[in-house]
Amino acid sequence: MQLDDLYRSVIMDHYKNPRNRGRFEDDVVTVDLNNPTCGDRISLQLKTKDGVVEDARFTGEGCSISMSSASMMTEAVKGKTIDQALDMANRFSSLMKGEAAEFDDYEELEALSGVNKFPARIKCATLAWNALRKGIDEEQ
Repeated sequence: MQLDDLYRSVIMDHYKNPRNRGRFEDDVVTVDLNNPTCGDRISLQLKTKDGVVEDARFTGEGCSISMSSASMMTEAVKGKTIDQALDMANRFSSLMKGEAAEFDDYEELEALSGVNKFPARIKCATLAWNALRKGIDEEQ
């Protein structure tokens, strides 16, 4: 199996079997964002305590790239400090710009590295990460 096929397989797995899809019942930080150019929309919920992202969930609709990215992001940031989550968001932004970025803490994110070859799809991949940043800003 070639690397592109493996990456495509990871993306489709997260799209068809999203992790952390759903809503919290209790009072948590909620951020709603959309990408009007393609119709992607996300509602991200974050549970933080003592500077740590305890849990994250999302709902929304969109393309395989945006929904897979949201699924991966919620998995990647759970248990991370706010600073670690923001660092991961910055590394993901670098990856979308075609710059080298490593995710030893959650390697599946590298499956989205090919998105930078399609500029129109970068907004799809970064939607959940932008919601994360906004949620952290609102929490602080």
